[in-house]
Parts: sequence; structure tokens; C-alpha cells
Amino acid sequence: MKTLLILIKRNTKIFFKDRGMFFTSLITPAILLVLYTTFLKGVYKDTFISNLPEGITFAENIIDSLVASQLISSILAVSCVTVAFCSNFLMVMDKYNGTVKDLTIAPVRPSVLASGYYVANLISTLIICYVAYGISMGYVMLIGSYITLSDAICLFLDVTLLALFGASLSSVINFFLSTQGQISAVGTIISAGYGFLCGAYMPISSFGDGLQKVLLFSPGTYGTALVRTHSLNGVLTELEKSGVPSDVVTSFRDALDCNLYIFGESVSTSVMYLILGGTVSLLVIAYILLNVFKKSKA
Repeated sequence: MKTLLILIKRNTKIFFKDRGMFFTSLITPAILLVLYTTFLKGVYKDTFISNLPEGITFAENIIDSLVASQLISSILAVSCVTVAFCSNFLMVMDKYNGTVKDLTIAPVRPSVLASGYYVANLISTLIICYVAYGISMGYVMLIGSYITLSDAICLFLDVTLLALFGASLSSVINFFLSTQGQISAVGTIISAGYGFLCGAYMPISSFGDGLQKVLLFSPGTYGTALVRTHSLNGVLTELEKSGVPSDVVTSFRDALDCNLYIFGESVSTSVMYLILGGTVSLLVIAYILLNVFKKSKA
């Protein structure tokens, strides 16, 4: 246990000492927030207004809050995974520069070494994601938030679970990497593609039927749906109280991926949690088995 704690401390400290990597991870959510508010805020707002029935009026801050909640849900859904990959590159760099050989020469069991990388990655990811959560909540409060305390707590839990998913997924994928070129390639693919594959940049409801069915088998889609649901629940409820018909509000929930349907059946939030939590468990088991197989092969 003492050796594990030393490795966790060492890995975490190296990540936060690498200012380039740390600040890149930290400012990514802030940059995304600026980009979203600069280029997409007006588009989202016009889209919502154009889909409302004629003759319905309500306070403008409701739409502003609706747009802001959608923006932060996209940022949090993406950041929890991309930050995990960024903070886990240390495991690959140790292979590349030979540090892992020095660590294995020392009386450190491979299982302890692997656990040290995983736990340190999770800690670093959670710290960055909690900061992003704080920035996002501060932004929606500034705009005018309708997020209730229960939804804020659920959103915090969503971020935690998504960070676990990101740390587990990055640990499995990065296990097979050993060069800087591979790091760059994987980082680019994850940064550019994950937001689309999980429905964060564009709701999957806007894709074709075939692609929607494929993406519904992606665990990240359900993570995004959970974040969307708890970010938008309060303001959508307020929208209905303002006189917007319930069927229109339901269509908004469908269009924003708060409601997901697989084989024509609605997927409840408890099932979403089960899918994402089960995926995390499977990825952790896969990471353990990969390290056990590596030890046996050695």
C-alpha cells in the first residue's frame, strides 16, 4: 500500500508539474465555453425560438438559460473523456523514455505499478473536471440558471461517473501505446471525434436513422444524455410552466437527447447509469486482465 501511494503521488505530481499538459487540460473546457458562446449561442437560440408555436411568449432569460445549459452539458460530456486521455499520457511517456524499466527493476509489483497509473489518472482527471464543473455552473448562474439543487448534485455525479469512464477507457487504449507519435495520433482522434460520437457537439437525433442506431450502442452517448438531462431539466420544466405545450417540451427533450429511444423504447436514467457504470466495470476488468496477461507473458 505504501508503494502504491508513493506511485500515485509521483504520477499525479508529474502531471501537474508539466505545465504545458496541465494548462492544456485545464483551459480546454474554458476555451470550449468561449467558442460555444461566441459562435453557437446565437444559432442555438434562433433554433429554439423558430421551433416554438406561434403566440407563445415567455421571459427571454428562459431561452438564454436553455442555451447556456446545453452549452455546458456539451463541454462537460467531452471534457471528462478528453482530459482523461491527456492526463494518462504519462503512462505512455514512461514506456517511451524508459522510466518504466527503472520502476520494474525496483521491487515494485506490476499490479501496483498499473494501479498507480490508473488511480493517479483518475485523480488528475477528477480535479480538472470538477474545476470545469465549477466554471460551467458559474456561467449558467451568471446567465440565470433554473438548475435545481437535486439536478446540480446529479450533474456532479454524472461528471464523476464520466471521469471514471474516461480514465478506464484511456487506461485500456494507452496500454497498447509506446511512442510519442501514437500519443499524438490517439489524442487527435479522441479530441476531434469523441464529441461527435457521443452526441455532445451535435445531438444524435440530428443524424440519420442508421447512424443513430450505431451510436446508441456507444456508452458515451448515455453519459452525454445524463449530463443533458440534469443540465436542462429545470429550464425545460420552467418552459412548460410558461405555457409551452407539453408535447413541444417533449420534442425538445427528444431533439436534445435528454430522451433516448432504442428499438422504439425509451431508455430511463437508471438504465443509462447502469449502462455507463457497467461499461466502467468492464473496462477496469479488461485493464486488469491486460496487465495480468502481460505479466504472464513476461
